[in-house]
Amino acid sequence: MRSLRSACAHRQVQGRSHDLYAADLYAALVHVSLVAIVVDEYDSAIDFFVGVLGFELVEDSPSLTNDGRPKRWVVIRPPGAATGLLLARADGEEQAAAVGRQAAGRVGFFLRVDDFGAAYQRMSAAGVEFVRSPRTEPYGQVAVFRDIAGNKWDLLGPA
Repeated sequence: MRSLRSACAHRQVQGRSHDLYAADLYAALVHVSLVAIVVDEYDSAIDFFVGVLGFELVEDSPSLTNDGRPKRWVVIRPPGAATGLLLARADGEEQAAAVGRQAAGRVGFFLRVDDFGAAYQRMSAAGVEFVRSPRTEPYGQVAVFRDIAGNKWDLLGPA
């Protein structure tokens, strides 16, 4: 069996070296399926992401914790997106402390839209808390908002 190191390709990106896994390490298309967001409560998080941001509720099923206690498996995603968000209710003090601080106070989530102005106006009218006003950057228009848990997001649109 060849080593992982020998299965990697090497390339330069922006002047830095990067090892890339060879395509034969995966049998098919690979993508990030879900990203967990720890929340205080399921229903208010669903109301925010679905009712305010316009995400789709993909799944809301009863489930069990690893030690057998009831919980829910709640998956949402922006319309047409492949990657979804798993809304995970905080379970215990350590997880409760992470609510709203999953990226340690930085912007940790990025919502790209085709019509930045319309999305910004709709979200503002719906009461979304924007903590940074819209501005234009080399990568497009951006404004920073907080989700229901307090996590910071970039709303991104074309320049």
